[in-house]
Amino acid sequence: MKLDNYRKKRHFGATAEPEGATKLPKAKGKQLIFVVQKHSASHLHYDFRLEWRGVLLSWAVPKGPSLDPSVKRLAIPTEDHPLEYANFEGIIPQGEYGAGTVMVWDRGVWIPDDPDVDATLKKGELKFMLEGKKLKGAWVMIRARGGWSRSSDKPYWMLIKHRDAFASEEDITKTEPLSAISGRTLEQVAKG
Repeated sequence: MKLDNYRKKRHFGATAEPEGATKLPKAKGKQLIFVVQKHSASHLHYDFRLEWRGVLLSWAVPKGPSLDPSVKRLAIPTEDHPLEYANFEGIIPQGEYGAGTVMVWDRGVWIPDDPDVDATLKKGELKFMLEGKKLKGAWVMIRARGGWSRSSDKPYWMLIKHRDAFASEEDITKTEPLSAISGRTLEQVAKG
């Protein structure tokens, strides 16, 4: 099952993270969600997640997304997460995998340019549109040549904004620091 790796890393009696449904939902015609979670763990980073085949495909983006098309952001693959994780905002206790504060920084829907997402991921170039509260417009994820993640044994990717009406030199991680669901700062989420 796709969530085995996710579940092996967590002790659900100790963390409020969702375990995830045991059966994958079969919702045809439903829009695909995306979520970006700001995660203050051993290092501050942003977790970029795209719904596909009943799970959230996940990448850690150390510097967060950039609206500037000339900026390529490293995206390190992590384990698939359950769909329920898209609403998780809170604290992962010390001693647990990913310990630290998690905030839902952005969320919305994503639309792949090519409906055969599996083929585009295999090819190494996934183009899509985001309709989020903060991130909008055309984006691409490109598999990096020669870079492999030591933790997941998967290749690194680059997250890049396409030139469109939503492109900007604004550092959106600085100008839009609040949670997309609670309106709180990361520090406020940490205080509970």
